[in-house]
Amino acid sequence: MLNELDRYERQILTILQQDATRTTTEIAEQIGLSQAPCWRRIQRLREAGYIKTQVCLLDRHKIGLNMLVFVEVKLTGVGRTNLAEFEDTIRSFPEVLDCFVLMGSVDFMLRVVVPDIEAYEQFFYNKLSRIPGILDANSMVVMSEIKSTTQMPILN
Repeated sequence: MLNELDRYERQILTILQQDATRTTTEIAEQIGLSQAPCWRRIQRLREAGYIKTQVCLLDRHKIGLNMLVFVEVKLTGVGRTNLAEFEDTIRSFPEVLDCFVLMGSVDFMLRVVVPDIEAYEQFFYNKLSRIPGILDANSMVVMSEIKSTTQMPILN
């Protein structure tokens, strides 16, 4: 829990979310600690699971993934009995960046990236629509991104 962290640890998490390539020395200088205690805190945050992994975030447009689509998926009653199969299949699709289980009128929300509308059509007809148990899939094409971040709000 965030309230178990002191101000230094919260600052470390904020800095690492902004740029995980920062050295321990740079982080220590920025938050007012010496290098060794800062390194120990970062290690503790990793061991405690606050830091899951460090990654490089890519610009999807630069690598040709120009279309972002959100897909609402409803399952049939039979489909709901085979949730594990649905989940495993969705995990196998590299086009699906996120899959969320929802409460409400739909069962899942997918975030899908593809190069263009033709690629999405191929994905939809050759992969998504072939998953057994799907009752309905409603696709919403993103026209522009107003805000997109991976940074969690850490209150200091």
